Amino acid sequence: MFATARPLLFTLFLVLGGFWVNAAAESPAPLTFGIHPYLPAQELNTRFQPLADYIGKTLGRTVNIRVGRDYEEHINATGANEVDIAFMGPAQYVKLVDAYGPRPLLARLEVNGKPELFGAIVVRNDSRIHTLAGLKGHRFAFGDPDSTMSHIVPQAMMAEAGVPLAALSEYKFLGAHKNVALSVLSGDYDAGAVKMEILDEYAARGLRLLVKTPAVSEHLLVVRPDMPAGQVEKLRQALLNLKNLPNGAQVMQSINKGMTAFVPVTDADYDNLRTLMRSVESGK
Repeated sequence: MFATARPLLFTLFLVLGGFWVNAAAESPAPLTFGIHPYLPAQELNTRFQPLADYIGKTLGRTVNIRVGRDYEEHINATGANEVDIAFMGPAQYVKLVDAYGPRPLLARLEVNGKPELFGAIVVRNDSRIHTLAGLKGHRFAFGDPDSTMSHIVPQAMMAEAGVPLAALSEYKFLGAHKNVALSVLSGDYDAGAVKMEILDEYAARGLRLLVKTPAVSEHLLVVRPDMPAGQVEKLRQALLNLKNLPNGAQVMQSINKGMTAFVPVTDADYDNLRTLMRSVESGK
């Protein structure tokens, strides 16, 4: 009896083993969700994990978060299709399209009911600087060179006010927005540029608004160009519908406390920023 059962068990093992091998082979590969390092990597992983889980559930695939080494590396990784889905700042998106061509767009953020991003030039509460012109001869902290609100827009505003970089006693790029806020509070720099979210976080610790930037179109999500059109549209609609789900607000406010929705986005939404960036690059 046992002699007869042994071949049967062996055959059953092979059949089941083949089933599991085939099932594993047919499992879709994980997706990579790229994010630029505007905050410390650990904090970004925490903030974006609920959205990554939602995307994974929508597409039936595991989604792994990848935080770029810096903004430029994130742009290049997205352009080289090393990430499947990318969360991008406005200026990064403009640079991505200029360098690598258009990408399918999913949605942009709506914060406090508007798809607009604001930044702030900040000083300490006890600073004697009260105007942009007053920045002349002082030390200034920027974030990343490719940051919309921690470099590009503030630099354009300063130049227009008669304070080009050459008029500063010193300036430095410190990476993340929080680095800028902390460097101003510590007195290492007299002023700096951050997104409004960071000013709100550090105002109680002594950070003061000097000038608010004009609005530009908010952060957005793009995907690699070879993602199947059906998946792109499924993901786009899932993002646009997130505000209507019971846990939607929790997912969105994990990213930004003031976030109210994902809303439609077009390439033309960033045309004003393109014009400003070209003006800065040409030295006008």
